[in-house]
Amino acid sequence: MAPNVAAYAAVQARTIRLLMVVEVVSGLGVAMGISVGALLTREMAGTALSGAAQSAAVVGGGILALPATALMSRYGRRPGLALCYLTGAVGGLGVLASALLDSIPLLFVGFFLFGAGSTAKLQSRYAATDLAEPQRRGRQLSLVVWSTTLGAVVGPNLAAPLGGVLAGSGIPVLAGPFAFAAASFGVSALLLTVFLRPDPLLLAQTGGTGGPATAPPATAAAPGPVAGPATAVPEAAAMAAPTRAEGDGGRSGQTLGAAARAVLASPPARLGMAAVALGHLVMVAVMAMTPVHIGESHSAPDTLRIVGFVLSLHVAGMYGLSPVVGWLADRAGRVPVILGGVVLLVAACAVAGTAGHDTARLTVALVMLGLGWSGTMVGGSTLFTESVPLAVKARAQGLSDLVTGLAGAGAGVLSGVVVELSGYAVLTLLAGLSTIPLIALALRPTTLSAVADLKVAD
Repeated sequence: MAPNVAAYAAVQARTIRLLMVVEVVSGLGVAMGISVGALLTREMAGTALSGAAQSAAVVGGGILALPATALMSRYGRRPGLALCYLTGAVGGLGVLASALLDSIPLLFVGFFLFGAGSTAKLQSRYAATDLAEPQRRGRQLSLVVWSTTLGAVVGPNLAAPLGGVLAGSGIPVLAGPFAFAAASFGVSALLLTVFLRPDPLLLAQTGGTGGPATAPPATAAAPGPVAGPATAVPEAAAMAAPTRAEGDGGRSGQTLGAAARAVLASPPARLGMAAVALGHLVMVAVMAMTPVHIGESHSAPDTLRIVGFVLSLHVAGMYGLSPVVGWLADRAGRVPVILGGVVLLVAACAVAGTAGHDTARLTVALVMLGLGWSGTMVGGSTLFTESVPLAVKARAQGLSDLVTGLAGAGAGVLSGVVVELSGYAVLTLLAGLSTIPLIALALRPTTLSAVADLKVAD
């Protein structure tokens, strides 16, 4: 059994390294799209719709997560992740074409498809946990989240110069970065297709780690929280997939309905999903409108430069300390990290809402916003992925990303309307208040008890 453990550990280490490289490359594309998306939409469609660009990308990413994770359930992480990145590349080219043709419908179709790049990045964090040991799950997930820092911090600062590079060929400055974003997604798809072998999810499903190997059969078959394995044993596959039927190829437990039932039956899974979704909602609402708010008091060239700087620090807050957040999630617990993230999100809303047009204070607020998002994302994702059975894990992760996408999309759409009608300060107030349901869920005695039981099972 020891050689198997060593072999799985080697595969896990190689998988983490590859995912980290891909996150750096794809982070360039996602960050460039975020930094100029609202500005390009405002230029083409007006302020009221400026937040809708981000919403279209988030909705697209959430909806496209469902077919992507269905593909992963059957054929592994590699084809699903690669397909998402290729779809994102097509979306980037669509946004570019919309600016050239001055087509608002094509603009939103492009953003919808572009969101698949973010889906791939989100799903990559789950790929990092497929073969992870329970006591290191938070840290290994956070390493993949952290590795996007370089690309995501550099990306917004490259938006202006890269946009200028293509300006001579008639491409608008705000649209040019999407050509480079599409290229970064294409490279990411190629790297995954060639090098993500063996596939970590397929290996986990056929006897690797990632399922409840240490849980007793009665616990594994229950619809409640399921613990992860401490070691790799062949029996894990059978115990991790109690819902599979004979002769169906092992797919009966991999429907979206089965995934939804597993999530609803598990208080920790519900908390994990809520933490990721509501943390993302607050972050998108405030982040999407900050470039527009900055643009109200600066010229277009200055706005692009300032926004690039501010969003770079925001993204650094999102990803830069994620290994520390992951370590805290493993040591202090998932729930304390989630609640810490909520505190930072609320504080960020308070600082941003009272900053006026003070760029320094807005920058501080967005860094705090990024740190809060990191707490809810890493803590929530880790809790969620260890709280659902392996048989439905990929589909449940897709469902979680869909819910997250819809939450972020709603925030993006409404944020532009709120700013248009009531201003940026009111937007930050409403964003802060939206965390109340998450706090209530995290502090419910039944949820805390279920999380404690899950930790004991691990």
